[in-house]
Amino acid sequence: MNETIRTTCNRLRFGAERQVADYEKRFSSIRSLYDELLVHIVQKNFSKTRAYETAIDFFKAPTVRFAGIDGTMYSRPMFDMVIFFGGAYASTGSIRFNREAGPDVVYDAKTTETAAGISSVVPIYINDVPEVDQTFFVPGHPDEVNIAKALTDESIVDNSIIANSIMTFSEYYLALKLAMDRQKPPGLILLDRSLSAERASLLYDTSQTELWRAKSALIGQEVEGIRVDANDLLIARHHICNTSLSLPPPRADYLRYALIELLKNEGALSFEQILEAFQINDAKRVRRVKRALKNLILKEILLYKNNVYVLSQRYTSTWERLKKLTLQLGEQIFYEKPGDGGSIPLRVQCNGKERWLTTLDLAFLTLFTLNMLLEECWRNRILLVGITKDTAARDFKRQFVPIMCSQGFLCGSAVSTLLKEMPNTDRMILQSVSVLNAEKMTPPWSLIEYDSAFRTMMPDKLNRKDYVSGAIKNKISLEKAFLKTYIQLSQAKSDPLLRSNVLFIDRLAHPEYDFKPETRQVFLNELSDGTVEPVEVILYKSNTVSNDLQNLLITILVAMAPANIPEAFGHNKALFIADKIAKWNYNQFKCVVDTTAKWILNNHRLRKFVFYMSTFRERRATIEAARRETL
Repeated sequence: MNETIRTTCNRLRFGAERQVADYEKRFSSIRSLYDELLVHIVQKNFSKTRAYETAIDFFKAPTVRFAGIDGTMYSRPMFDMVIFFGGAYASTGSIRFNREAGPDVVYDAKTTETAAGISSVVPIYINDVPEVDQTFFVPGHPDEVNIAKALTDESIVDNSIIANSIMTFSEYYLALKLAMDRQKPPGLILLDRSLSAERASLLYDTSQTELWRAKSALIGQEVEGIRVDANDLLIARHHICNTSLSLPPPRADYLRYALIELLKNEGALSFEQILEAFQINDAKRVRRVKRALKNLILKEILLYKNNVYVLSQRYTSTWERLKKLTLQLGEQIFYEKPGDGGSIPLRVQCNGKERWLTTLDLAFLTLFTLNMLLEECWRNRILLVGITKDTAARDFKRQFVPIMCSQGFLCGSAVSTLLKEMPNTDRMILQSVSVLNAEKMTPPWSLIEYDSAFRTMMPDKLNRKDYVSGAIKNKISLEKAFLKTYIQLSQAKSDPLLRSNVLFIDRLAHPEYDFKPETRQVFLNELSDGTVEPVEVILYKSNTVSNDLQNLLITILVAMAPANIPEAFGHNKALFIADKIAKWNYNQFKCVVDTTAKWILNNHRLRKFVFYMSTFRERRATIEAARRETL
């Protein structure tokens, strides 16, 4: 071992020892967390009888179909092109609920051959990738490629998000297609993703409005004789509407979308009628409503005449038109067969020219698909659940518990000190407490469910009662749409300390079960101009508050946690099978791509060009492989 490697090894050992020592110190103080805090918010002793009754009421039948969906992606440079592949695959089956015993779960046979699945592959010349991938877009100069990024072939392939964008779209699109299936509609859809975090990510990816006109091929698409414009994208981007949950809420950035939805449903309204509908009488909030109306009039989304406001006729059909466009492009990308007069998956006609759908467009389509999926799940009583295996989330430690303590819902003088000394991620905190309090926290257990909006909330900076602040720029994400929690499902019979990982799950909220007087909590948020707005969230304040849907869901997840598959211990068998199907398709496609490359290399018509089509690395790898074979 030379001196350079020896020095590097010593640095590694020193750094690792410090990290281990730090974690030992943090773990030593965590044992008392259960008695100080978790004893009030951990749910145990889930009732199978109550789960049966809830299932009959929610699903309207003792047997329900389910689908677990997972995706895969692959990218590979091939000569002067890059091959991008993405797909999603479903494991399906049925659940039969029993009054006394737990649910019986039956998985459909021959899943690899018969399972629902969609995928798409797109070959793109490597010089076209920066035009398609928004990673390379310049926010202030949408017509330019970001020269600050390395534009070597290797860096373009390594940093591109095209394959990931196709995969993400495919997962939500497959979930939507299953939810819309009238022959075998699922009552439960499981995704290997965080629903609330994914929506926040998609909103961020589509937030740069200056890029829309320059880079979006959706603008200009004609649907029902009307061309899509920037206002259509603006309206559909936040289209999560549920009257029973008062979504979208008339506050902060959601105010203009609440105005659009109100006028779409009610027709022409005066200013006073709008204030009455939103129950707004505070002078500063009234001024914010005036500003929002003025902004929508300038954008020509609203019209004002005869002392009433009305939604422009053009935008009354925005959501229905963009739903049709999303389905049309989804069919083109995932279902259209080549040679049938179909288009290249990511190529569309726009204003008489053929253009690439960019990753910005795919983010829009994925977001619209997610909004459509929520709509279908609310309409058809589908339990939509996201399960995340490995998560670095910290909002339970940094936001939820501090807010609960500051509002007096949780007490304990030692809690604040413990929070500072605990490990950094929620998963590690809860796994550690579970092992250190093995007799008190016996799996299966779950924390109480709380609104996903807590991940963007912080205790009020002035420590005022009932007040909260936004975590970033005082912005709080959409409330009452998703509920999140952490769960642990399994432990070994031979060793009670051998337990499965803590999983993070979030699910779609259903107003009939989740939005009740005992779960409604109103906080106040003061904006930069001094306006104070209410933020109404869903919160199960303690484990004494009944939560029928959580009891049903945990009972199902326990029944779907395989005890005989070591690598899926305490996880979800449906998602495990879907992952296996995805990996099988990945390997099959990879073989196809490798074989295609060899076919091109051996095609006599391309013999003169192959040398120049290959990159330096490809030629070097081929020669080195041949030399090794000779030796």
